[in-house]
Amino acid sequence: MIIPANSASASGYAVDNSCRFNSGSDDHLDKTFGQAGNRKTFTVSFWIKTTVKETYNAIFDAAQDGSNSDDIYFHTGRLNFSAYYGSTQFALRTTAKFRDPGAWSHHVIAFDTTQGTASNRIKFFTNGVQETAFDDSTYPSLNFQTSYMNTARLHNIGTLVDSDNFPLDGYLSEFVFIDGTALDATSFGEFDEDSGIWKPIDVSGLTFGTNGFYLDFKNSGALGADVSGNSNNFAVTNLTAIDQSTDTCTNNFATMNPLDNFYAGGTFAEGNLQVTSRNTGYSYNTSTFGLATGKWYWEVKWSAQNTGSTNQVQIGIAKRVSASSTTWLGSVAYTYGYQGASGHVQNNDGNASGSVATTYSVGDIISVAMDLDNNKIHFAKNGTYTNSSNPATNSGGVTITAPDSTSEDSGFYFPAFGDGNNNLVETGQFNFGSPVYAISSGNTDGNGFGNFEYAVPSGYFSLNTKNLAEYG
Repeated sequence: MIIPANSASASGYAVDNSCRFNSGSDDHLDKTFGQAGNRKTFTVSFWIKTTVKETYNAIFDAAQDGSNSDDIYFHTGRLNFSAYYGSTQFALRTTAKFRDPGAWSHHVIAFDTTQGTASNRIKFFTNGVQETAFDDSTYPSLNFQTSYMNTARLHNIGTLVDSDNFPLDGYLSEFVFIDGTALDATSFGEFDEDSGIWKPIDVSGLTFGTNGFYLDFKNSGALGADVSGNSNNFAVTNLTAIDQSTDTCTNNFATMNPLDNFYAGGTFAEGNLQVTSRNTGYSYNTSTFGLATGKWYWEVKWSAQNTGSTNQVQIGIAKRVSASSTTWLGSVAYTYGYQGASGHVQNNDGNASGSVATTYSVGDIISVAMDLDNNKIHFAKNGTYTNSSNPATNSGGVTITAPDSTSEDSGFYFPAFGDGNNNLVETGQFNFGSPVYAISSGNTDGNGFGNFEYAVPSGYFSLNTKNLAEYG
């Protein structure tokens, strides 16, 4: 969880967009180069915000078939780069695991088999620091040439070999391939002078080489567009304009948190912005951001009820993670749940003061405006606030316990979602500013961040690290 911010938010080079990959729909990019490039020397650089998928998360691949390939991927959180041509040609796998679903990380792989020292032929850098500990460190031979990567073969981003092999779950940003030069991390990033956080720099002036490319994901209609000047554009499979995200390595947005899932047993998708509850027991999931001060806005679309006919969906906030498989939002103190069936906001197993019944159904979008300066929460159904409350003027709404009033919990409120009965399967899609569902209007907060269906109340802000640095 983010308490407060883990991304550089100071002025400097800003990355506007990332691409959100969903493994369930086999999202990926692919391209066949017209010619072979330098097969001895090249560099791959990318920023990633991953989920906690424990199997394989594909990054970049070139192959003949499933048994002969050059592959960059994460497995159980470890970064791997390997080549197998009937037998292992080289294989590096980090000891470190990179599986924080709330943070962006930067990775550089520099490949140069002309180096006399074996350990210099492949170098890994993470957030500006060279990796030196590996669970597997089989280096290529002197002057080794790849058989697939940087050749006139199919190259994939977000999958290995073909569209059903280990698809990526997560976000990619600033994806760069350098043909003919092995660069270290300082060509792609620098340490912030004030915070010490590793942050990206402008890479547009690099020499990319013949097969080099730079994907900045700024063109929502062509997410595989190469902006290096080489026109090495990638074809798009199952990615649409809605998969372009403003959640980036210079402005990290909240998502739902798959690490808080022990009792809830929810299923996460769409970059951790979609949560589906399980059909046995009932509980709730919380977000990656914890909030203690300020005024915050987000939207939740109740997109599906897969089983059951009792509308027990709960959209709200919690100061604590769930401690039971029979706990719902509003059934215990310091949690508040706006329930679809009754239309009430529930707290401590009763209707919270200031709650007036406004029911909602599948397809409705619920706005949540949380005011932690005055300790109130406001809910709206499809743009109309319940009980005629007005978050901008602090009128109406539901009074909530101050986040720092007790020592029994975290001292922070988290956006939350769940259900309140057995044998229900509810799906909620969260919009913290970069939605996974189509938006017909398009509204931003006062700082120009976010893409919301309904107007953001004056003085309220979307959940990202730039706003947290200013108001959190």
